[in-house]
Amino acid sequence: MKAELTPTRSYRGLSQEERRAERRVRLIAAAIAVYGERGYHQATVKAVCEAAGLTERYFYESFANSEALLIDSFNAVTYKVVGEITQAANEAGRARTAKSRAMLHAYFAALQREPQSARVFLVEIRGVSRAVDQAFDAALRAIGKQVARIVAPPGAVEDELLQAGVVGGVIHIALRWIGDGYRPAIDEVVDSALKLGTVLAK
Repeated sequence: MKAELTPTRSYRGLSQEERRAERRVRLIAAAIAVYGERGYHQATVKAVCEAAGLTERYFYESFANSEALLIDSFNAVTYKVVGEITQAANEAGRARTAKSRAMLHAYFAALQREPQSARVFLVEIRGVSRAVDQAFDAALRAIGKQVARIVAPPGAVEDELLQAGVVGGVIHIALRWIGDGYRPAIDEVVDSALKLGTVLAK
């Protein structure tokens, strides 16, 4: 006898899983906005839920706690920027220096365009807990490998210490630039960071 499958309820054309995924996306977007405005430590679950237009019970269907939301918010910001810099490199031609410049410009442009996301990416993620620190380290390793694959010659692709130094250095340049009110102009910042970034391309 053929078993009958119980259909998943839908609402407004969306299944339960699709609605849950949609709520999760809304919570992450709200968290980025709230953390970017007032800081992670000053933000509450209630504040994030209010910004998302959801009740707190929906928060706990997707996240175990605030740290889990911070990690997912950080990853959302991080990998969005990685996608942008990768696209910029692909459109820059074959020369390693041109690719490096394009990636750096895309990176700094993203930070300037979305200051709330930049705060989550660069500031709020640091020193919260061991789990959050591990997520930050994993992201930096992934970024370093991705950048190296694009601009580094074969001998430097596997040099993770060099990757860490370059990525960390560029982040510190970004922090100083943001702290100085996005001055000097972005092209000048890119020129400074390029001197460091091209270490991988040699």
